[in-house]
Amino acid sequence: MADLTAFALICSLTPSPEPSSSELMARHVLDELAAHGVSGSSVRVVDHNVMPGVQVDMGAGDAWPGIRRKILAADILVLATPIWMGHPSSITQRVLERLDADLAETDDAGRPVMYGKVAVVAVVGNEDGAHKTVADTQQGLNDVGFTIPAQGATYWVGEAMQTVDYKDLDSVPEKVAAATAGAARNAAHLARYLTSAPYPAG
Repeated sequence: MADLTAFALICSLTPSPEPSSSELMARHVLDELAAHGVSGSSVRVVDHNVMPGVQVDMGAGDAWPGIRRKILAADILVLATPIWMGHPSSITQRVLERLDADLAETDDAGRPVMYGKVAVVAVVGNEDGAHKTVADTQQGLNDVGFTIPAQGATYWVGEAMQTVDYKDLDSVPEKVAAATAGAARNAAHLARYLTSAPYPAG
């Protein structure tokens, strides 16, 4: 089997080194991907100066170009986000806005540069909004050119208006673990297929 790589963008609002439920969920996805021969790494976006804008490089001090290079080098993107007020975090929205620039970037065959890359979404929160957050992020990623696998998302939401977070759990609920494993399994399968059968050029 071809060697595959994954890169996780953790869109927590909490800077390192504080614990993050989004980072833990991303780690669980990467661990499941590793079981299918996919090596992974991650970055907590809030730790870097990702400037607002819709260009590949917003100029001096912008950390996005370095993060973008890691996305381009990976076969699978894992986007992990918390839910805030029923929506993806503002960091997630900034990531999607920065990825928008790649609608105009093409490979040597004229295809958008994110074609052939697979994306999965991981969501955590202690309020409603998981399905909407998955829908919003997957639509944006697919629009840029990422391919979404079957059941390509996993999420955990705690009881509304309570203070228990994903990172506070003694163990991962069985259905969440199954969703995480399924998303990783399907992502690895799809990414492996796309490396051998790329999308046709226009």
